[in-house]
Amino acid sequence: MNEILDGILSFVEGVPPVLRILITGIFVMLETSALIGLIVPGDTVVLVSSTGVTSAIQFLFTIVAVVAGALVGESIGFWLGRIFGPKLRASWLGRQIGEDRWDKADRFVKRRGGIAVFISRFLPVFHSLVPLTVGMSIMRYRTFMAWSTPACITWAFLYVSIGSGAAETYRDLQTSVESAGWIFIAIVVASVLLIAVIKHVLHRYAQSHEATESIEVVIPEHETR
Repeated sequence: MNEILDGILSFVEGVPPVLRILITGIFVMLETSALIGLIVPGDTVVLVSSTGVTSAIQFLFTIVAVVAGALVGESIGFWLGRIFGPKLRASWLGRQIGEDRWDKADRFVKRRGGIAVFISRFLPVFHSLVPLTVGMSIMRYRTFMAWSTPACITWAFLYVSIGSGAAETYRDLQTSVESAGWIFIAIVVASVLLIAVIKHVLHRYAQSHEATESIEVVIPEHETR
């Protein structure tokens, strides 16, 4: 097991830090703005990339790149929704996504407002569709960003910490503990399971609007000016 992990971690570490961080940030941006996140989850890419972090400065810049990529991607999604509106849903790509997914995202935003923006960052599918859906609504961009920014920071810190922390633990133990590889896997699995539970709770919260009457979100007048 240690040999396999050594090979994987060596491969990730072998990518120049600047290039690795840049690629990670660009992918996170594209997963929302280009809907790539519907196919390849951004959190997986961030976790893998973070195993190559070997210093505090790399840790910091990885978080900065992930946050910047997420915010730029969500901003692009917002403005695509604002500019093109319902035409996006009627486009070829919109039809491939499915009307049911669009409807769920729309009801989620109408029901939860800004909270939907925050929670969607942690949910598959929703984090790609909610920025577009919010762009089609009356919510202002600055209101959208006020909810999106703390969500992106929390999301980035969580996943970069898990990936880099697990890899660092393995590096510290690999020469003295024969089962270091299994410890690494245990840390990753435990973290993923915890995140899965949190996502499940958030997903149940997101879907709770299905069982209740849909309520339109009333945005204060000063937010629509």
